Amino acid sequence: MEIKFGTDGWRGVIARDFTFDNLSIVAQATMDYLHKNNLAERGVVIGYDRRFLSREFAERVAEIAVGNNIRVWLTSDYAPTPAVSWGVCERKAGAGIMITASHNPPAYNGFKVKESFGGSARPSTTKVLEQLVADNLANGRPVQAVPLAEAENTGKIERIASRSAYFEQLSRYVDLELIRTAGIAVVVDPMFGAGSGFFPELLPGVTEIHGETNPSFGGQPPEPTEEHLTEIAALVKSGAYRVGLALDGDADRIGAVDETGEFFSSHRIFTVILRHLYERKGLRGGVVKTVSTTRMIDLLAEKYGLPVFETPIGFKHICELMLEHDILMGGEESGGLGVKGHIPERDGILMGLLLLEAMAMSGKGLRELLDETMDEIGHFFYRRIDLPIENSAKERLIVKLKAGGLANIAGRQVSSENFKDGFKYLFPDGSWLLIRPSGTEPVLRLYSEANDPRTVEELLAAGREIAGL
Repeated sequence: MEIKFGTDGWRGVIARDFTFDNLSIVAQATMDYLHKNNLAERGVVIGYDRRFLSREFAERVAEIAVGNNIRVWLTSDYAPTPAVSWGVCERKAGAGIMITASHNPPAYNGFKVKESFGGSARPSTTKVLEQLVADNLANGRPVQAVPLAEAENTGKIERIASRSAYFEQLSRYVDLELIRTAGIAVVVDPMFGAGSGFFPELLPGVTEIHGETNPSFGGQPPEPTEEHLTEIAALVKSGAYRVGLALDGDADRIGAVDETGEFFSSHRIFTVILRHLYERKGLRGGVVKTVSTTRMIDLLAEKYGLPVFETPIGFKHICELMLEHDILMGGEESGGLGVKGHIPERDGILMGLLLLEAMAMSGKGLRELLDETMDEIGHFFYRRIDLPIENSAKERLIVKLKAGGLANIAGRQVSSENFKDGFKYLFPDGSWLLIRPSGTEPVLRLYSEANDPRTVEELLAAGREIAGL
């Protein structure tokens, strides 16, 4: 068995890849890592989402932690990933482990590692974990575990309610009373995931849909993308609500619908929250964005005189910079956003609250807030398409693009290139095209942004032509 950590953790299809046996091997390697790095004595926080067998998988990890003489704080119920991450910081634990496959389809589950600072395991850490798994398998390293009942009797497992401390942190960061008083009509879709029940508890009167337990997630991945948010979009369009918010399966990502009922992308959310933090909350610091994230962030940061850092795709890269620099906000195209003064990690619930706080403080809707900013820095349109591609064709495309020679695309002169993650081509008018072959799937992702939708479509069409798709 070869274990590979992706953008955030190890994931696999339940019963095929993600089995109790394979999970045990990964958990043992993680406990070995904690001992080797003098983190074991600080204990580990373990949480889980609402997927099939997640609770049982989490309990198995707890058994292995106790078998390795490591104290465990195990959530007493399902929990959002950011609540588990906050628990690591609050308890000064050596690490956190979250059983979740995030936004992946229902057949998947996963194993996320949170380091002692509360953020996702850094690339250097996951590389060590992968090597430990391989070494343990090669050396026949046995899995050390204590049965759950016995482990609990020893007092080395403590069941914790993760909500209370997390709620206290949220109430320190956001003016919940102001939001409540504003009386904004809100509908929330946690997509049957681990964020279910959180907004109604924090803000009584909020309407929640899809909050019940449903491991099949209604037949679609719990990912807050435009095609998955048609129901809350219709509710907002009906006039019953002023805004719609959505969370992914483990509540670390955010999606939204503005007052017109239109999907409000992560690029727009990032822009609105960054302005809110700077202008209304008076916070300062650098800004981190991934290569596929909107240029609006660059322009807004330039307006404020804030430094901008760009990383490959994956919040773990943003996390590293948040640890090394004074960063006000970091974000990526997939809806993962993090802010200063919290954890160096994505938090969909906090981002949703910050959007509501911005609305409450300004008296404006999300679209109004965005238009206010765009009127100052320019109007932008963005689209991404995912295309199936055979691995052999993908490899040929990579060789072709690495060789260079694309001076003109869609009749536009290429002004600069950025090959940090994929192949990004920038044009004199500020528009750009990113051609990004997936490293794990037979998929080619094309991204484009411009100041008019026609240019976006022309660049995407050119991207397809370059790829021969």
